[in-house]
Amino acid sequence: MDSATLLARITDYASRPNPYPLYAELREAGPVVPQADGSYLIGTYHHIAALLHDPRMSADPRTRGEATHKPPFLRLDDPEHHRLRTLAMRPFGPPHSPGRVDGMRGEIDRITRELLEPFEAGRQIDIVDDFAYPLPVTVICRLLGVPHEDEPLFRAWSDAIVAAADVRPDEDAAEPDKAGDQARMEMGGYLLNLAEQRRGKPGDDMLSAFANEPDPALRLTDEELAETAVLLLIAGHETTVNLITNGALTLLRHPEQLDRREPELLPRAVEELLRYEPPVHMRERIPHADIDIAGTLVPAGASVVLVLASGNRDPMRFRDPDRFDAARPDNQHLGFGSGIHACYGGPLARVEAYAALGALLPRLGNARLVEDPPPYRQNAMLRGPRHLPIHL
Repeated sequence: MDSATLLARITDYASRPNPYPLYAELREAGPVVPQADGSYLIGTYHHIAALLHDPRMSADPRTRGEATHKPPFLRLDDPEHHRLRTLAMRPFGPPHSPGRVDGMRGEIDRITRELLEPFEAGRQIDIVDDFAYPLPVTVICRLLGVPHEDEPLFRAWSDAIVAAADVRPDEDAAEPDKAGDQARMEMGGYLLNLAEQRRGKPGDDMLSAFANEPDPALRLTDEELAETAVLLLIAGHETTVNLITNGALTLLRHPEQLDRREPELLPRAVEELLRYEPPVHMRERIPHADIDIAGTLVPAGASVVLVLASGNRDPMRFRDPDRFDAARPDNQHLGFGSGIHACYGGPLARVEAYAALGALLPRLGNARLVEDPPPYRQNAMLRGPRHLPIHL
């Protein structure tokens, strides 16, 4: 087939259950594969890793003159990216809040046990709706200080924002972009209002920490606080839902690996799941100026799509890459990206995955999939099942 249609074929919903043969075709077509829509695909591990660390590549959509408003720090370049990411990290992780994630372990275990209580033999349950979605949502609500009863409200906003961020070749993006901007504005206003309520009377949550930062030089503006809180709320659950669901599906498809229940193997198994079935499949970058990538001249402002999930299956980097090996050594995958934009919430996602899959594994021994493949989410970038019904 024509390699110039690869992105269109990868993002076609029919490919969602198994895009990996298309990723193999992408790697065969070359390090850089120009597309009919003017974008460029990169699917080989070493080229992706290099470009994720290349300061000539921008994450900011304003680089090509499309976005008018300032994006969240996930889509900014240094030095502004570094400033905002550093301020956002202060109440979340080292060096200023080293105990934040570790301090959540007990609560994450408790939430996990409560969600698994109804999982009795003979029942049919949906791993997504009954477990993989409510776990990280409950955790991120607790961390940020968002009332859990407002979850239906921000779920609708999250869906609109994530849909707008998807890769959509040859499609009119105006409508989803407009809906995404509206959802981001409403969600930001909601979170800013919550933060305002905590000024002068803080709790132990992150919105309180942002709103009550004593040093003016380290304080987020209202706009920055709203954008950062939106990013943390969405990123804090969307990718983890996929990680847990893809993990459960992979383990059910590889029952021989279910026998490896030694607790010490779980961290290595989670790293292999991040390689084998990652929650994020693509990242976009935009060259600041014309750039030569592996002999192909890519013009300034072009969309360069780094297919992380293809890099994770590159035989030039991983031995027997299409085999799931829960004990795989030397697993420097791209599941959380790399470089300055490496996933901010990676440590929390790992803790949640350890708790979720560690508690779920003993219950999957005699479970069976109700349908395989299950129905997938529309999103090609954040790829994962929308439902995962199993019979216990």
